[in-house]
Amino acid sequence: MVQYNFKKITKVPTGKDFVDIVLSRTQRQTPTVVHKGYAINRIRQFYMRKVKFTQTNFHEKLSTIIEEFPRLDDIHPFYGDLLHVLYNKDHYKLALGQINTARNLISKIAKDYVKLLKYGDSLYRCKALKVAALGRMCTVTKRIGPSLAYLDQIRQHMARLPSIDPNTRTILICGYPNVGKSSFINKITRADVDVQPYAFTTKSLFVGHTDYKYLRYQVIDTPGILDRPFEDRNIIEMCSITALAHLRAAVLFFLDISGSCGYTIAQQSALFHSIKSLFMNKPLIIVCNKTDLQSLEGISEDDKKLVEEMKSEAMKTLIGQGGEPREGAEVLLTMSTLTEQGVIAVKNAACERLLDQRVEVKMKSKKINDCLNRFHVAVPKPRDQKERPACIPQAVLEAKAKEAEKEKKKLERDLEEENGGAGVYSASLKKHYLLANDEWKEDNMPEILDGHNVYDFVDPDILQRLEELEKEEGLLQEQDDDEVDMDVEDLTPQQQKELAEIRRKKSILIREHRIKKSTAESRPIVPRKFDKDKKFTSERMGRQLSSLGLDPSKAIERVRSKSRGRKRERSTDHGGDDMNVDDGSNKKMRLRSLSRPRSRSSSRPPTDVVVPGEGYKDSAQKIQAFKMGKKSVYKRNKDARKGEGDRVIPNLKPKHLYSGKRSNGKTTRR
Repeated sequence: MVQYNFKKITKVPTGKDFVDIVLSRTQRQTPTVVHKGYAINRIRQFYMRKVKFTQTNFHEKLSTIIEEFPRLDDIHPFYGDLLHVLYNKDHYKLALGQINTARNLISKIAKDYVKLLKYGDSLYRCKALKVAALGRMCTVTKRIGPSLAYLDQIRQHMARLPSIDPNTRTILICGYPNVGKSSFINKITRADVDVQPYAFTTKSLFVGHTDYKYLRYQVIDTPGILDRPFEDRNIIEMCSITALAHLRAAVLFFLDISGSCGYTIAQQSALFHSIKSLFMNKPLIIVCNKTDLQSLEGISEDDKKLVEEMKSEAMKTLIGQGGEPREGAEVLLTMSTLTEQGVIAVKNAACERLLDQRVEVKMKSKKINDCLNRFHVAVPKPRDQKERPACIPQAVLEAKAKEAEKEKKKLERDLEEENGGAGVYSASLKKHYLLANDEWKEDNMPEILDGHNVYDFVDPDILQRLEELEKEEGLLQEQDDDEVDMDVEDLTPQQQKELAEIRRKKSILIREHRIKKSTAESRPIVPRKFDKDKKFTSERMGRQLSSLGLDPSKAIERVRSKSRGRKRERSTDHGGDDMNVDDGSNKKMRLRSLSRPRSRSSSRPPTDVVVPGEGYKDSAQKIQAFKMGKKSVYKRNKDARKGEGDRVIPNLKPKHLYSGKRSNGKTTRR
């Protein structure tokens, strides 16, 4: 379980924001109205409450910052040294100390001014003391602005640190830069560490997790280390040194035997000997990587000696743990992260070594005695010298033999692995359908057709009826086969002529129908403005049809019947109350006198006019019906939700921000 979660540290505001937050909260949560007519005791209480509330807010905010940031002396030494490497613990402690000093100063200021407010003799003097108290608190807060900004930067950086549990099972990968450490952690875990063909691609610690024997192991990828004095190492290298010094882990020292990383085996051996003091009491495995470029047997004799020296040093760590010196299978391993050869073997060996060491440490601890006292292993004593081998009944042996002979039923998982795995194989849900014929299982049968459930319309006797229809169809086909098709060659010349005439008339009818459908009625009429020269006239069409030997009379009559004529005038028979207009008077005047008002829609009659067929007795009943209809929907419309088209009064401004007096010339609000 991860003990330290730095992502939960709350944001540290700047000095100006800090003041705005506290004063705004004081303004919102304390009374804002006081009059000089109040009793002096009430006025003093009013301003004392303001000062105390402001001091309480500052104290709470500053205490939260001090408590949430970790104390370097109380956390695990690994995190203490890591924070010291990254941020310099002196600066860190100094910033937190300034926050603590500011908190104490604000408490002292509030205490002093509350004492003075007890002796305030007027509204003006009490208000002046309150302003002075809040001003001094704000000045103290603004002075620690740089410390607040520094702590917020540390908080952001700490939130990006990996969650490392120093007490769990850990595998630590170290070595020169660009020897394949990040590639290895990407292979055995789900971590996604950036891998590039140049040194110092990894600049911080990265964490991944892997499983071995149902246990979870955390794998830490460290930045590369160079062989140089301790004082010359930079922050990136010091992160690796800190992890090696403080974490109880199995150490994998990566060795690039091909030299493609830019460092020789001699340089890597020198680094190993310079940091071997950090490997004490830890399971150590030397991993020779990049064997796809250079095998371990193909290196020079000098390099082999250096590798053997490192192997002997690693064997000392094995002996120090109480193990027995065996062949170098568990101390010196070879692999290639490119071809993945030996990757799993290295992981398993490291996990096994770490597990053995942790069990051995627990067995040597004092707690194990309490556990061993609860166990008792019973060992039976032999009765006599007679041997009694294990006896298995014959029936059981036969049952086991039968089970072995039976073919194991293939599960969906087995079929999935055979047919390409997950994402390729799709299990069929239809293969277990109980149907008369297995070929019907994959047929597509709709459940819903035209909005109806198909099952509601299935006749229980449908199979019997289908069989009857198939029999009937077979009988009809047999009758058709018996009839001899009539051949055209068997017809007489007269019958052949009649048949040809019938076919010709049929083709003419089909052609005329197609022409009529595609051209005649769908063709647009030529507007008159495009026919200024009167090329498209009925006379011209008649002449063209006559030249083709066709009778144009019917076509001309049809065109004239469809041509535009004068609009039919309205009937003047509207009753005797209309205006008397002479027949020879102006046509526009006559139409205007008989037409409705132009403002009224012709599609909807007025409310007080009863149109036949509406079902109203008279206009009064119609007006009453309209009123009742409006009244019935009034409550429903009133309870309906606001819409973007509704006329509504917008929300009022929040009172605490806009009420109360403002001093002269002050227009900004906190």
